[in-house]
Amino acid sequence: MTVLDPTIAQRLKRTTDGLVPAVVQQHDTGEVLMLGWMDDEALARTLTTGRATYWSRSRQEYWVKGESSGHRQWVKEVRLDCDGDTLLVKVDQEGAACHTGDRTCFDAALLGPVEASA
Repeated sequence: MTVLDPTIAQRLKRTTDGLVPAVVQQHDTGEVLMLGWMDDEALARTLTTGRATYWSRSRQEYWVKGESSGHRQWVKEVRLDCDGDTLLVKVDQEGAACHTGDRTCFDAALLGPVEASA
């Protein structure tokens, strides 16, 4: 078990499941790649290994991005938002970030134009 720095742990606002959403972004282009979930252990592993580690809500286990697919995420920086309830993980993505094989999980069809209201 990897222990998260207490000063960081104190700032986190977690869901009732003990998780914090982690928005993952390509460090040099700003491209949003995916959304993952981290608990204290996953965040501590990410910060100490430099490899993005998440908590799988469906499998109920930790997973290191790219461990089986080879599509690794090399962590460049991690930031906590002003409310302490969301992480921004900037990575150097190798290959696809999405389990579908797409570069980003946000490549799906556009939902439609946004109409501004007056």
